[in-house]
This record gives sequence, structure tokens and C-alpha cells, in this order.
Amino acid sequence: MNLNSLSKYLCLLLRHHPEKAGITLDEHGWADVEELVAGVKKTHRFHLEMLKEIVRTDEKQRYSFSEDGRLIRANQGHSIPVDVELPVVEPPEYLWHGTAEKYVASIDQSGLLPMSRLYVHLSKDKETAWKVGSRHGKPVIYRVKSGQMAQKGHVFYRSVNGVWLVKQVPTDFLEKEEMSSI
Repeated sequence: MNLNSLSKYLCLLLRHHPEKAGITLDEHGWADVEELVAGVKKTHRFHLEMLKEIVRTDEKQRYSFSEDGRLIRANQGHSIPVDVELPVVEPPEYLWHGTAEKYVASIDQSGLLPMSRLYVHLSKDKETAWKVGSRHGKPVIYRVKSGQMAQKGHVFYRSVNGVWLVKQVPTDFLEKEEMSSI
């Protein structure tokens, strides 16, 4: 298995199913590095240096080590209840959400919901949202009136890798972007 495939497997373990490697996450999403390496080794060729390389080179910066290097966690994207200790942050006036065309009818009716995750993920710019939406089909971009949402009491967080997080985005705060403007 190559490092990219191992990175995806780590996402599965550290965000959704730690039990698949026989590990547990604490209330803040941290896993013991030695236990993680041992758990992954049961089914894949894997060692600590590979884990360090994945964390160091992951272009989405999905993972963080604790200061002492003994713990690791996914920065966001969990479907299991953990508190990754994100500070509340005042958002900019607008943030962006990229999705696939097949989800537009549902979003236009219900707004953005976290679905299987703990938070809705938002991007700081249209280009990033476009890339995210492109992964799932023909992309559609929504502009999120995040400044107005914050004024109305919605709480925003920003992950260490720059992803903006919020519990939901009601339809009143969404505007579909014209594709020609990207």
C-alpha cells in the first residue's frame, strides 16, 4: 500500500473507525502513536517513519502530532463525537462551500448540514471550494454569508489546516455562485 492509500486509511481510523485498528481515541480525538502504528501493522506494512512522512507531506494537513509526539489526531472531519479543542473564531464576511450538482436540491431545501460529520466544512475562497466540489462530481459553489451568520449567533471554528467549521448553514445564508465567476 502506498503512502497516499495509507493516509486515507489513517483518515478512516482517526475520524470514523478507530476500532478497525484496535485503538481508542480520547475525548479530544487523540490516539497513542505507538498503538496506532501497531494497529496498522496488523494488516499493512507500516512503521513510525511512514506515519511521520504522511503527516509531514499531507497537502491537506489532515493530521497533527501532540507537542511531545506521542499522540496523533485528525484535525477535523470526524463522524464520532470528539472535541478537537478548536477556538471560536470570528469569520470573514463570506466563506465558500463546494459540493456536487447532485446535492443542490437538498441544499437549496435544507441548507448545509453536517450529514455524517460533526460540522459543515467551509473554505476561505472560491478556488478551494471548487476543488472540493470537483471531487464529488460537477461542482457547484455556494457563497456563505458567514459574517451575517456570526451576527445572528452562529459559532465558527477554524481548524489548524485552515478549514472553517460551523454546525449548519441555513438557506437564508446561502447564495449559489454563477460558474462564470470562478
